Amino acid sequence: MRDTFNEINITPLTDIFLVLLIIMMVVAPLLDQQGLNLTVPDLVKQEHLTKNDSKVMTIFVSADNKYYYNGEEVPADNLGDLITKEAKNLKDGLMIQAQSDSSHGAVVKLMDVARNSGVTSISLTEG
Repeated sequence: MRDTFNEINITPLTDIFLVLLIIMMVVAPLLDQQGLNLTVPDLVKQEHLTKNDSKVMTIFVSADNKYYYNGEEVPADNLGDLITKEAKNLKDGLMIQAQSDSSHGAVVKLMDVARNSGVTSISLTEG
């Protein structure tokens, strides 16, 4: 007759877990990627500013990922020049008004161009 097998050897399973743990400990520090530092503002009472008091540059991103400044379309290649030129007069930063259907890539591209043009304060709103 056949003897029954009543014991399970967990040594190979333990070895596999230890190897996976060591691999994760080695790889984890390499995954430290720099991302966007985003802070969510607190809810505050909205102040109504007149158009003349505002020193914020506003660029609109449409649903078809086109950029508009003061109602005029701006080609993506000219965004850097426009932002650099306008940032001299509008020193309070950049307001990006993006439609909900616009792509994430178009908004991030605008943010990158603004940051490379020297803009330090960037706000984002749905427009």
